Amino acid sequence: MTPIEFKGGEFAFIDWIRRQAAGAAERLLVGPGDDACVIDPGSGGVSVTTDMLLEGTHFDLAKVTPREVGWKAIGVGLSDIAAMGTEPIACVAAVGLPESSDRAFAEALYEGMRDLADRFDVPIAGGDVTSWTAPHVVICVTALGRSTGAEPVLRSGARPGDVIVVTGSLGGSLLGRHVRFIPRVNEALVICREYAPHAMIDLSDGLSSDLAHVAVESKVGALIEEKLVPISPDAEEASGTDGRPSIAHALDDGEDFELLVTLDEADALRLVKDCPFDARLTAIGNVTDTGEIFIRDNDGNVRQLEPGGYEHLRGT
Repeated sequence: MTPIEFKGGEFAFIDWIRRQAAGAAERLLVGPGDDACVIDPGSGGVSVTTDMLLEGTHFDLAKVTPREVGWKAIGVGLSDIAAMGTEPIACVAAVGLPESSDRAFAEALYEGMRDLADRFDVPIAGGDVTSWTAPHVVICVTALGRSTGAEPVLRSGARPGDVIVVTGSLGGSLLGRHVRFIPRVNEALVICREYAPHAMIDLSDGLSSDLAHVAVESKVGALIEEKLVPISPDAEEASGTDGRPSIAHALDDGEDFELLVTLDEADALRLVKDCPFDARLTAIGNVTDTGEIFIRDNDGNVRQLEPGGYEHLRGT
């Protein structure tokens, strides 16, 4: 394969990135261009998360644009930071590009990252860019967050009797929302500031899987109601195409990047009633002490809910 000319080479592209990053947030003491960035995190601890996106697994460039891929790469990290109840303060990004990539592709990828990062005033503090002989794009983003007062909200804090609340609607994300979502950063900060959540997770693997993560870490169970699960129009459309029930899409598809929160009953009722932001809020069930997760279907039958979302390295 003959490489396409990458105008100016690696260092010219890095210099272009540095110029785009001018005027980043004041907490970025040293930005791109040195051996490492220097960040002033402010008070409290620092949350750190890393996500790797692989072409062919997390995105298909025959269906989405480089700019959308860049947006998603930043979004998955910010979604994790939000799920900790922390405020994002910076990201670093490492990108592996096929030798066939050109400068326009790389710039569009970065501009997509900046589009979303700027929305939350988060500097892209640095990273790495390289090329390789494989035909696929690889992106790895590390996001950092800081506590804004209270301790981070963990998966392990759910208590029997808690109400389970989710933001947004679920399922069918592969119709486009998996690359064009808004991470629930602001919503998570409001919930943590005003409603005392016990546990929180972002719905990246699928409701059935992510609720199981909370249950395992908190050593609890759960009972959710099928009739209360907020099913997205995309899930209904996907159901009409592949014949799977829309509830199955809502439970298992993943990459919704919504929040699942558990709170005591009084706080949960107040949160849903107040709905202090534009995102939809739905109470879908309760945390139990059974150690297992169940779902009550629309006919009143209760069955065990097995984790059905995507899992890497599961095998066949």
